[in-house]
Amino acid sequence: MSTDDGARGDDTGAPKTIFGKILDGELPCHRIYEDEHVLAFLDIFPLSPGHVLVIPKERKAFLHELSDDAAAAIGRVLPRLARAVMRTTGATAYNVLQNNGAAAHQAVFHVHFHIIPKHGDRGLGIAWHPSALAGGDAVALVERIREELE
Repeated sequence: MSTDDGARGDDTGAPKTIFGKILDGELPCHRIYEDEHVLAFLDIFPLSPGHVLVIPKERKAFLHELSDDAAAAIGRVLPRLARAVMRTTGATAYNVLQNNGAAAHQAVFHVHFHIIPKHGDRGLGIAWHPSALAGGDAVALVERIREELE
């Protein structure tokens, strides 16, 4: 099954995502930044003032599906956008969030990054439940991941 969100939806017949509709000019957005590969705009349901969404123009549902060029384009603009959001909002802290898959809380199946300024109790709240990594497990995991690198 393809997750490409083309002009008429993906090749499975699924409808376009809201971000696909924004890219195609079918829905408006509060545009902050745009270049040939990336669009950034205000989230219409912000967790805090200055909550920005950054999307690739390449229409893929998951980060691991993006081309290296699309990923690099996002990587180049994220720090610039974060600096602008911090200066504009006066925030001294922020989160960059990117979810992949429904189980990871992804709601729109088009790759997107959130820049979420932290203003007191406004912003992203997370629970972190770390566990210990055994030395032998780490060595085996590193080897397996390295084998999978493309």
